[in-house]
Amino acid sequence: MYRLFVDAHLNEKQIAMVLNDESKLTDLGRPWTRGTVHQVLTNEKYVGHNVFNRVSFKLKEHRVRNPPDQIVRTENAFEPLIDSHTFGLAAALIAARSQRLSDNEMLQRLANLLRETSTLTALIIDERDDMPSSSAYSSRFGSLLRAYELIGYSPQRDYRYIETNRFLRTLHPAQITAVIQAIEIAGGSVQVDPASELLCVNGEFTVSVVIARCLTTEGGTSRWKIRFDAGLRPDITIAVRMRENNRELLDYYLLPRVDFPVERLRIAPANGVYLDAYRVDTLDAFQSLSARVPVRRTA
Repeated sequence: MYRLFVDAHLNEKQIAMVLNDESKLTDLGRPWTRGTVHQVLTNEKYVGHNVFNRVSFKLKEHRVRNPPDQIVRTENAFEPLIDSHTFGLAAALIAARSQRLSDNEMLQRLANLLRETSTLTALIIDERDDMPSSSAYSSRFGSLLRAYELIGYSPQRDYRYIETNRFLRTLHPAQITAVIQAIEIAGGSVQVDPASELLCVNGEFTVSVVIARCLTTEGGTSRWKIRFDAGLRPDITIAVRMRENNRELLDYYLLPRVDFPVERLRIAPANGVYLDAYRVDTLDAFQSLSARVPVRRTA
C-alpha cells in the first residue's frame, strides 16, 4: 500500500481497487475500501511506534490537543512493517491535501457530508475522495469530536467512551514496556510470554499489568475496577490507576495474589490502610523488588 501511495502516486481508492483485483481482504475478511486503506496509511503502529496522550480533557470541558512535550511516545514498541522514511512521505502527502483549505471550508464540507449521509464517522469521511481525511480534521481542530461540535453534530453513540477504550488499549503495551525497563534498570531480568504478556521476573515470580479505568458514579464520585487474570494467576498484579479523564496516570497498586485471591476488586479514591498500603506513586517500589543484590553485599 505504501509503495503504491508514495512511489506509484495512486490514491486510496485506486489502491483499494488494486488489492481487491488481487483478491486480498482486510483483517476482517472484507474487501478494501478507500477508508480502510487510509486508516492503514495513517496508523503509526505500522512504523513500530506506540503514541498516546495526544489529547486530554477535564470533566465537562472540551478536549485539547497536548503540546509535543506532553505527548508520550514509545518508539520501536512493535516490529515495524514500514520504514520511517516511507511513512513520513505518506503522512506529508496526506497532510498536503488539506492545507489548501481554510477552517471554514473544511467545516462546510463536513456539514455538507452530514446533510447527505445523516451521520458521520471517521470511516464515512475517509471513504470520500472530495473530503479531507478524518485525521486531517483531528489535526486541524484537536479532535474529530470537536469538528463535529463546530457544525452542530452530536453523535448518538458515546464516542468518548469508545475513544477512551481505544486509548487504553494502546496504553497497555506502553506500560508493560515501562515495567520491563524498571526491571532492567534495577539489574533484573525478565521474560515476556508473547501470547499472554505475562512477565517472569528473574525466573522467580510472575507479574501481570492491568489498566484500571476511572468510572464516575451517578453521585459524581470516582471508582476503579481492577480485574485480576484468574487464568494466569500472576504472583503480582500491577494495576495502573487512571485519572478521571482516563488519559493520564494517577498511581499504581502492587497487589500480590497471596493477599488478593479474588477475580476483581473495586476501589475508591481512599480505601483505608488495608488496601492503600499497596498504593504507590511510581514504579520505584516494584523496581526494588526486581533488583539483584550480590551475596557478598547482603552478607
